[in-house]
Formats: sequence, structure tokens, C-alpha cells
Amino acid sequence: MSDEERAAPDQRVAAPVAEPLVAGIDLGSTGIKMLVLDADGAEVASRQVPTPWRVGDGGTTEMDAEALLRGIRTLTEEIDAALAVHTDAPIAALAIAGMGETGMLIDAEGTAVAPGFAWFDPRGVAQAASFPDTVRDEFAGRTGLPLGAQVTVAKLAYLRDSGVDLGGLRWLDLPEFVAASLGGDIALEYSLVSRTGLIDQDTGAAWPEMLAALGISEHFLPALRGGGTAWGRIDEQWGARLAGAALTVAGHDHLVAAAAAGTLDTSGYHVSLGTAEVLLRVLDAPLGFDARRRLADALINEVRHIVPGKHVLVAGVKTGLLLRRALQSVGIGDRAGRDALDAAVSALPLEGALPAGSIEVAGARNDDGVLRLVLHTDAVTPAEIFGAVLRHSNDEIVQLIEAMDREVAPATHATLTGGWAGMASVRRARAAVLPDLRVSSREEETAYGAALVAQALLTPVAAPAATV
Repeated sequence: MSDEERAAPDQRVAAPVAEPLVAGIDLGSTGIKMLVLDADGAEVASRQVPTPWRVGDGGTTEMDAEALLRGIRTLTEEIDAALAVHTDAPIAALAIAGMGETGMLIDAEGTAVAPGFAWFDPRGVAQAASFPDTVRDEFAGRTGLPLGAQVTVAKLAYLRDSGVDLGGLRWLDLPEFVAASLGGDIALEYSLVSRTGLIDQDTGAAWPEMLAALGISEHFLPALRGGGTAWGRIDEQWGARLAGAALTVAGHDHLVAAAAAGTLDTSGYHVSLGTAEVLLRVLDAPLGFDARRRLADALINEVRHIVPGKHVLVAGVKTGLLLRRALQSVGIGDRAGRDALDAAVSALPLEGALPAGSIEVAGARNDDGVLRLVLHTDAVTPAEIFGAVLRHSNDEIVQLIEAMDREVAPATHATLTGGWAGMASVRRARAAVLPDLRVSSREEETAYGAALVAQALLTPVAAPAATV
């Protein structure tokens, strides 16, 4: 099932309800989901609202804080209505997970002073290229990230050059901003701040040279803490159901989903296929400056996990974005059309039925995302196009796996999750390049994982300490 199709409200409600209730929120690229579990771990209610992006020219994509919080308000009200049919029990704890790179600049009162840019927004390319030579040379080895428009520091430099005075402001990633807006602390979570380019992965502290390049001080970064630790309690203005609930930030969405799926061992891949397709590989320790630099050349991150002390390789391709555009280009926008196309693709050989080279596809690389199709023959059907996009993303995944295998022992198994995993044609394609593939049947892995983090928050011994 694609992200778009899952945007429709989920009407499932479990009964009976065992107290206390806990909830998880997933701030996703396509939708914002909220899921409630009871004390037995049974799903009680689930709802989703669209992520309130504002799309401009050239792929620019941003959101206003007010629109985001209106969406959160709508979501919590819909959850409250769904629960009211079965129970008046309050939600005792809430954890928030979400996308990386996107966040808000806040002033001393915690008010956002600029829009949040999507991780795939192209702005910041020129600024990244103009950082001092020493910063550009050391960036990948220090931060574990390739330097480009996707990283937060490029967007911050763009805002600075557009007239936003960064002095006196602070940064919150999107889940942390929502937590603060609900009444929680102003603080940063390690797996999310790892994706900004602001910290040194070896020390876990702010990277002074990067701060200097942006013209900011360490005050720009609020206190750092581990995911799942106490973040305060929800204000009463968010309704009786949530008022007083224990609050935490679970961390980066893909990592939260992997933890929920139980894929925390170091010998396998966790593959999450939503708007982005992300391959995760858990590490017991950081790989070091030189390895991070080599991995960044292949557009692979080495950053901090939500699990204290652990690191993770994060390799991505923009498969879901390209698949969505492929569907739209052939006029498919509903579940029935998608299912029919899935069957048609699955009926073809994996390599398609046209002569080799009949369809050229580009755009899946994590620094691209622009679907480009070149058709060299007639009789090209929607199924052939969709299959060609899957094969193109397979090729990109193979290159990522080869780069990771040069640094760590090859993985022996893989777990596939995410909305696109519901398509048989997608599963077949991935089984051709991923080892010993299994597919998760859970549709909302991240929100579910966040709810499990909230559940652990009610047990003091389960709260991890912040680890540097």
C-alpha cells in the first residue's frame, strides 16, 4: 500500500481496552500518523492527516509551524473521537518520531521564526559549496553525512543568506519542535541531531568548525538527550485525553521502525520503503573518520542510533518518490488502479518483456529524486514503466550494498517494511537484491514503534540514559 493510499483514516478499533493507553506519532513525509495501544499492546485506534507541505517552484517544499500544529490538533481530536466510542481512559504517555533534516528555528519563547524545509527541498546547494575548505574537506568524516542540500546545515546557511539572523535562535528537529509545542522540554534527541551536520559523531558534541561557518555558538543547540527519556508532560490545552501525559521524543523515524520490527542485530538490513527507501545496518560502535568519509562518497551515512551507544549505517534511494511519480504519470491515483498495475507488473518477467534498453530510468540516487524516462521503443505500457523504475532502484541498491560490504561484513538477511512493501511487484524486485528477505505485515511500523517507546516511558528502568 502506498503512502498516499494510507492517508485515508484507519477505522480499526480494538476491544476490550486495557489501561493505561499509550500513543505514538510519526511525522512522515506524506502523512502524520498517530496510533494508540492499550496495556496489552493491542492497537486501539489509528488516524492520519496529510503532512502540510507548501510546494513551490523547482521542487521547493516547506511547511509553516502553524499549519503543522493545526494538523497535530486535528489528529489528536480525531483520535479522541475514535477512542470515545469505547473508553474515556486518558492517554498516559506519548512518544514522537519523525523524519530527519527538517526542523524549525525558534526564538527565546520557542516560537518558530522561519518555515521548515523538507529533506528533499533543493535549496542550500550553493551554500554547501561555499562552506570553508576545511569544513567541506572534513564534513563527511566528522558528521557521517555527505555534504549537500539535504543536510540541515545547508538549509540553515540558505536561511542566513536570505536574511534570517541566526544569532540568538535555536534549532529543533521536527519531532522535538512538536514535543515542545505540546508542552515538553526544549531539547534535542541524538539520532535526529545526527542528521543535521552540526555534531561530531565521535564526540557527540557540537562540531565547532561547523558552528563557526554558520556564525552561531553552541547556544544554537539545546541540550542533547537520548530518545525515550522524559521530555516533560503535555499541556492541558491539548485536551483532557492528553493533558498530563508523559511525553518523549522517540527519534528518527526509520530507526524507530527498525526497533519496533525487532531488527536491531548487526547482521541484517532493515529496509523501509516509503517516500524514501532506506537501508539500515546497526553498528556496535562508530566506524571512524576515514570510513565515514569513504561511505559518504557513496551517499551513505554513519550516524547515531536511537539505542544508546549504537551507531547505524543509513543508505537511501528515492524509490518511493519515483514510484509515486510513475503512477501519477500514467494516471493512477487510487487503490484499485494501483492493484491492477501491480498485477500487470507481476505478470511480466522481472526484467520486463521489451528488448533490453527499451526504457532508460534515472533519478533514484539520494542526491537526485527527479524521475527521468527515455523511451526507445513503442508499445511501452504502464506496467513496463513501473517495472523499469523498480529495476533502476534495484541497481542503485546494489551499489549501496557493495559500498557497505567494503566496510563491514555482508548482511545475511533483510526485513522490508513501509507502504510500498504491500505491492507484490515491489517485494519480488527487492528479493532479487536483498539477502533472505522477509516482509513485515505491519503498516504503521514507525507510529507503532513510537507507541512502544511511550509504553517504556511508564516503566522507569526502561528509559535509556543519554550517551555520548
